[in-house]
Amino acid sequence: MKILSAFLLVTSLLCIDHKEPKGFITHSFSVDSLGACQGISIQGNRVFLYGDREIGMIREFRVMGDSLERVGKELKLTLNDTDVINHPTGLADHDDMPVFIGNSIRLNKEGTLWRAVIYHVNWDGLQKTGTLDGNLLNIIEDDACIQGTRPEYVPYRNKWYVATADYGNKGNEVRLYDPELLRRARSTKEKGVLYKKFTCPAWVQNLHWIPGKNKLVLIQNQIEGKRWRLSFVDLASSIEKGTAQITGVVETDRADELEGFAFINAENGFAVTSSRKNNVSKMRLTDY
Repeated sequence: MKILSAFLLVTSLLCIDHKEPKGFITHSFSVDSLGACQGISIQGNRVFLYGDREIGMIREFRVMGDSLERVGKELKLTLNDTDVINHPTGLADHDDMPVFIGNSIRLNKEGTLWRAVIYHVNWDGLQKTGTLDGNLLNIIEDDACIQGTRPEYVPYRNKWYVATADYGNKGNEVRLYDPELLRRARSTKEKGVLYKKFTCPAWVQNLHWIPGKNKLVLIQNQIEGKRWRLSFVDLASSIEKGTAQITGVVETDRADELEGFAFINAENGFAVTSSRKNNVSKMRLTDY
């Protein structure tokens, strides 16, 4: 009887604890002059969208109700008027730590050859001058990657690391780099730069850390280049087990290419796509 009671208690607790995350698009709208939007970064009350117009660029916004309002100057990812970060795929910023921008360059139409580069930038200087001139501090070949790079800061065991992930459908990994070694490196294969890694599902476009939840969001496509998926991952458990420990998944029926997502508060965030119209959507997410 005691064994049966204990079993029933554990079973009931598991049932109470397990909730599938829910996600809803509450409002979609168009933001122009981004080219194909590649991601979103929330920094306090500031929102940055980055894309690959005729040059790689970043634009600043602020939240206005269900939409975003443009503020500030456009940041051109150019050096001496030459496009440098032509396809920005990640903007890693946390407190006073080094700021990194990713660049994923397709080298063949089949998408089997890529060059992935991480740029250490003077973020304050870039915002003041509007270009990389005088603000490009280091260029790091992310040759530890498999397909593309998308840097995002994450904490693990009381230290912050730069996480990144692959996009393809074979051998995908999330990797954690030491930011102090990364900022001075020429290659992510240099000794000590790569700290930990774990395998993950296919078609990861971007990463987003959720403070206070100890979870990492894999911002994905359901199939190559199409349809939305957000996978919530227990980061510590994933690192320890060597493969992504997914605690819940949110999918939508939107058919376009989800590129980025970031929370603005506990239940609301903005998702961005590469579409020309309705490329930004406010979402409400619960039980994640």
